Amino acid sequence: MGRTYFGTDGIRGRANGNKLTASLAMKVGMAAGQHFLRGDHRHRVVIGKDTRLSGYMMENALVAGFTSVGMDVIMTGPLPTPAVALLAREMRADLGVMISASHNPFGDNGIKLFGPDGFKLSDEDEAQIEKLMGQDQTLAEGAEIGRARRIEDARGRYIHAVKQSLPSNVRLDGLKIVVDCAHGAAYQVAPTAIWELGAKVIAMGVSPNGLNINDGVGSTSLDAVKAKVVEDGADLGIALDGDADRLIVIDEKGEAVDGDQIMALIGSRLAEQGQLKGGGVVATVMSNLGLERFLDARGLSLVRAKVGDRYVLEAMKAGGYNVGGEQSGHMILLDHATTGDGTVAALQVLAALVQSGKPASELLHLFDPVPQLLKNVRYDGGDPLAADSVQAVIAEAERELFGKGRLVIRKSGTEPLVRVMAEGDDGAQVEAVVDRICDAVKAAA
Repeated sequence: MGRTYFGTDGIRGRANGNKLTASLAMKVGMAAGQHFLRGDHRHRVVIGKDTRLSGYMMENALVAGFTSVGMDVIMTGPLPTPAVALLAREMRADLGVMISASHNPFGDNGIKLFGPDGFKLSDEDEAQIEKLMGQDQTLAEGAEIGRARRIEDARGRYIHAVKQSLPSNVRLDGLKIVVDCAHGAAYQVAPTAIWELGAKVIAMGVSPNGLNINDGVGSTSLDAVKAKVVEDGADLGIALDGDADRLIVIDEKGEAVDGDQIMALIGSRLAEQGQLKGGGVVATVMSNLGLERFLDARGLSLVRAKVGDRYVLEAMKAGGYNVGGEQSGHMILLDHATTGDGTVAALQVLAALVQSGKPASELLHLFDPVPQLLKNVRYDGGDPLAADSVQAVIAEAERELFGKGRLVIRKSGTEPLVRVMAEGDDGAQVEAVVDRICDAVKAAA
């Protein structure tokens, strides 16, 4: 079945644009509520959001949809995506909903759905909800109509859970940490959790006004946090995205550390402690070959999944792994959370910083990444990758890189783009290969 609304990470689009409207959100609430009305208990859904102006509109529409089919609603207000997953499971809810477009600009928004186990919904569940969205729903009547309430202690519950992920013998006293919350969902909880563990926190990106989420701050706009770390002589910088499921670290020299290096650190340390499950780490096809070589030298494997944290999670669950993530900063640590959690991952890095006594620039540089280049080619329609001319250039590039690098070519799941990535030991060769393929795709588009 084709997917009209759901992409690789829920439903996302411009608020009040062609797809994502209050009307659609109400349909999602009605359909998802109907899908999860199972058993004779009183059903409930937990709804959280980030700080976008359109979150108010989307929240009210979802509440209307869920209550109209007989599901009670618990609203948390602004809270990270992993907190919604946690609360859905902890509160024995039938469903969790996060209203967020993650690292996108404020004008976009999205809807992410979690099952009662705190994990993102399967493709099958999403397909069934899409099917129901095209049908009339059975409306609850009288006393069966759902109730809605807002809880005030959601932030405290999440802060407590986050702190529990840090080893009990580790304190952060003496550390100076810059925490950039992107004016997003973690603007209160992340600085508070790290401060309560003893660190001196310099918070930035903590003044949301509905319009400034991810605007010049956060994990996709690193210049400000880099400068702040150096200016204040901090030991580390932590940059989260709008819904705080993504983490980029800044070392004391102001250099960014991506998800590959973070996975190398967490995975290798857990292996040394006998706590790494599955004998390796799960990443995506985009993770650097340097990470794979680093793990291989230590007898650990790197399992590659499709791009998207949901696919990383599927591979982790299938293989019994407890560490996975993406180069972009999504870190999934299944011992502590059911989805990516930037704050939890940051605490694992801070624990390593305390226990090792090393500066961040040394601790977090575990391998030299091989040259890697990614370029996007926009197309208007059709399938340029199916053209014989493009396939011939790709085949030639694969032969050229064989044994010396990798080639990954895929269509974007959200835009009409072909993404061309190559990596290898010879940077000039990598650039030449990517340019040849891009030229071929442009000619066929």
